[in-house]
Amino acid sequence: MKRVVKTVGTLGLVGCAVIASPFAMADDSGWYIGGNIGQSRAKIDDARITSNLLGGGFTTTSIADDNRDNGYKLFGGYQYNKNFAVEAGYFDLGKFGYTATVVPAGTLTGTIKLKGLNLDAVGTLPLTEKFSVLGRLGLNYAQARDTFVGTGFVAVLNPNPSKNQVNYKLGAGLQYDFTPSLGMRIEAERYRINDAVGNRGDVDMYSLGLVYRFGVEKPAPAPKAVEPEPVVVAPEPKPVVVAPPPPKKVVFSADSSADALFDFGKAIVKPTGKQALDRFAAELKGANYEVIMVTGHTDRIGSQKYNQRLSERRAEMVKAYLVESAGIPASKIETRGVDGAEPVTKPGECRSKKGAKATKQLIACLAPDRRVEVEVIATRTSK
Repeated sequence: MKRVVKTVGTLGLVGCAVIASPFAMADDSGWYIGGNIGQSRAKIDDARITSNLLGGGFTTTSIADDNRDNGYKLFGGYQYNKNFAVEAGYFDLGKFGYTATVVPAGTLTGTIKLKGLNLDAVGTLPLTEKFSVLGRLGLNYAQARDTFVGTGFVAVLNPNPSKNQVNYKLGAGLQYDFTPSLGMRIEAERYRINDAVGNRGDVDMYSLGLVYRFGVEKPAPAPKAVEPEPVVVAPEPKPVVVAPPPPKKVVFSADSSADALFDFGKAIVKPTGKQALDRFAAELKGANYEVIMVTGHTDRIGSQKYNQRLSERRAEMVKAYLVESAGIPASKIETRGVDGAEPVTKPGECRSKKGAKATKQLIACLAPDRRVEVEVIATRTSK
């Protein structure tokens, strides 16, 4: 007589633990997209399968597991600052299964397909200018679709159970930025899954992918120093050397006026700032100048390393705009950044308690220190 198995079996997916890096990309906020592909792994709970079959009157003689497959994910997110982003996406973990051989003679084959949506909070800790460590914690809405097939004395009552459920997910990884816009990620992630027959377990995915950030401007490369060509003066008639006019210095505010070049903590030139630079470039037309020195400054808020990098990026962005939009030769422009070492506010003018967080009042008070200085050094001679 053919027996009916009331408990059709289980795909108890219990995965191995992901060991996160003991260490925890991007100074500017903005949208990004990306995709990863790699291998997904599940642990088939053979003991539970054997127990369920024994409850149906079958003795399991062997189980063959298929616990690995290819998986991928597509995602998009918003980077709020250099340490935090929110990311949403679609994932497909692949297909897993087993075949159990039993006595009385027969087999039970079970498979599960897993895919769904996720929403994660992503923390980022830059280690160098290009390397960062990632950590994520979020939710996944997974769709589990099972298929059970019995042969011989094994009959399946419900061959196609399914389940949609929200569970947690977590992960860790590394990111390397090839450019400010394009980076590569390597990640390990764990998805908590309901397998549609009453069991919960984990599926791990190890993947490699790319991420692309929108709206990131690449600064122009630093120019090589160019030695001025010597001026040969004819002996007769003797020229009258006119003392060069004093260098012209123009100070652009970083974020405290209508012509502000940048927002607070940013290095992307604003539209109003571009108008101010256009007016400055128009004044240089026809002038005989040798060097334009662009110096970026920050206030004292933040670390010296961060402010030094920000001041250099601001100077490079101004140079890049003058070269691209005003047609000024790159060899005529030199840049440097001095972080907050040269403030224009007086000592004690903007007070704050040591270790206290920056307030709106302190940020507003230190606005004059956040500036870009453009100095034109010109020489003229006449007979």
